[in-house]
Amino acid sequence: MQETAMTAADTNYAALKNNALDIIKNNLKNQPLSLQLFDIIKSPSGGSTSFTIPTLSGEIMEKSITGIILDYTTPRAYWDTPDPVEGTPPVCFSSDSLVSHDGKVCADCPFNDFGSKDGETNAKACKESVVLFLLRPDNIMPILVRVPISSKMIFQRYMTRLIGKMIPVSGVVTKITLEKTTNKTGQPYALYNFEAVEALSTEEAENACTFGKKFMELVNASEVTKELQKAG
Repeated sequence: MQETAMTAADTNYAALKNNALDIIKNNLKNQPLSLQLFDIIKSPSGGSTSFTIPTLSGEIMEKSITGIILDYTTPRAYWDTPDPVEGTPPVCFSSDSLVSHDGKVCADCPFNDFGSKDGETNAKACKESVVLFLLRPDNIMPILVRVPISSKMIFQRYMTRLIGKMIPVSGVVTKITLEKTTNKTGQPYALYNFEAVEALSTEEAENACTFGKKFMELVNASEVTKELQKAG
């Protein structure tokens, strides 16, 4: 995260000023949320430094994504094949990267060891990630941003810096950008960078916290968290 001075701003987020949750529930007819209902921003391949953003008129390329992180999950999953087909359920998974679905401690698992994936790289066989629920000004439905394991520590440092300033993650507007780099074998990939660019007003910060909690109640009552473990 870059250390820059944040400015307080009236950011005009539609979801924080309207009956957004009622609209969501009414349009879904109180059916549970599904992963298919979310726009998902995945990590670009080949070290690209642009995000592919779905819109009503098709996909567009953007150098950054900006919004309020309502909440995030830290899923991990293990497949017994090196390249599982998209949508394939894993052999083992965890919603918090701490305890597996069958109650085992992830830290004690051999598939959590660095180098366990193929013995040739430092990668773990059990795939970790961070999934952000990012709210943008023009949409009452957050998008999902998948942050790969290579950038998990960068995100955690960002969280720690917010903690140091006693700022909740949903109390700021976060800008996410990509930086091209290479791994030990020379393969290019993109690192995620996080920057707090605006501080929400007291009222908006409270509204964002309330909206985030209620929205995540809908998520946790559905199959979204479980669906996040599938290959994709």
